[in-house]
Amino acid sequence: MRMFALDYARPAEDPQVTHAPPYRYDPLLQVNVLDDGRPAVRDHALLRELGSTTSTAGSKTHFDD
Repeated sequence: MRMFALDYARPAEDPQVTHAPPYRYDPLLQVNVLDDGRPAVRDHALLRELGSTTSTAGSKTHFDD
């Protein structure tokens, strides 16, 4: 019998590799924005790729979408 957790376990990411998100937090708008100033949640391709745009300000559990 296979343990339930093994079906969903993922290898840990290499701590040497850093992944900068393609967006940044704008404190005035209080949302994540792309380099061109558009809110990151409006980029449907980005959301399909990342699943969400987790805020980099404050709590890591806050989602802008």
